[in-house]
Amino acid sequence: MSVALVPGGWKGDNAVANHPRADVNRSSYLESWSGMLSIAPIDLHLSVGSHTAAAGRETNEDAVLVTQLPEHEPGAGPGFLLAVADGMGGHQRGEVASQTAIELLNDLFARDRPEDIAQALKQAYRRANEAIFQQAALTPDQGPMGTTLVSAVISGKYVTIANVGDSRAYLVRANQLTQITQDHSLVAEQVAQGQLTEEAARRSPQRNIITQSLGTSGTLDRRMPSIYELVLLPEDRLLLCSDGFFDVLMNEDYVSALISDDPQESAAQLVTLASQRGASDNVSAVIVAASPSLAFVQREQIGLEIAEQRRTSSLLLPVAMLLIVLIAIAIGIFFYLG
Repeated sequence: MSVALVPGGWKGDNAVANHPRADVNRSSYLESWSGMLSIAPIDLHLSVGSHTAAAGRETNEDAVLVTQLPEHEPGAGPGFLLAVADGMGGHQRGEVASQTAIELLNDLFARDRPEDIAQALKQAYRRANEAIFQQAALTPDQGPMGTTLVSAVISGKYVTIANVGDSRAYLVRANQLTQITQDHSLVAEQVAQGQLTEEAARRSPQRNIITQSLGTSGTLDRRMPSIYELVLLPEDRLLLCSDGFFDVLMNEDYVSALISDDPQESAAQLVTLASQRGASDNVSAVIVAASPSLAFVQREQIGLEIAEQRRTSSLLLPVAMLLIVLIAIAIGIFFYLG
């Protein structure tokens, strides 16, 4: 559960509003529900696991999405649509908001596989924002509602990520954890401006105040959602998660859990660890594990065998030449002495 920023003061869990912030809309980083899917693209084998739990709250207002997309073009391989939403609002309205965002996102990509994925994600986020806002307006006496939403569309090794709020996308590469998305939160702005250190932001009483969300305003900020693109490499791990983990897990905890070859097991391990450490919010994780495909491994093996044959051949040539020279010398000595 996050708290949205309201002009004029802080009003608690049910208070929501948008607070404009400078952000980059496009950047790149190159080279309890549970379920698991697995596909084999051209160079990567992708496995996906997910897990969600109420943890520190009585009800679970998070929602997760894991769905396989049809093949975009012949030979490209199928893809995935993944998402985590963290709802907010009283009277179970957070649960409604997060589920609405997930359903509308899934509906857009279920009907078609758009050419411009980033533009399609922006369209889906705006539709979700309008739907949640209109739904809240039907029962104004129950207060506003909203949700964060981080999503990823995977086509083979290419990933497009969209984000609004403080749910996150992380990448583990070579045992190093990198936060791909930037939080739309008050403390994230303060860190960016040099007013807070990363460690101070983790302890700040204002750490749950978000500055962007879906459904809290009739119109989504034109800079939203933030878009990120990356290329997966073999042994990469991609994590989408809600903010319930942030107060109780350190970077090494994520890396330790994510290095497993079983993303379902990794997701369950993260959720269990956060719950054991006293997470005060719902916790949800969707994890993608990238490993070399069988074809990739076979090509690598063939390459190694060819290289070994060439190395062996390159060694045999000088040996053969030396042997010829020695034979010639022996013959010369034989005739000389004879």
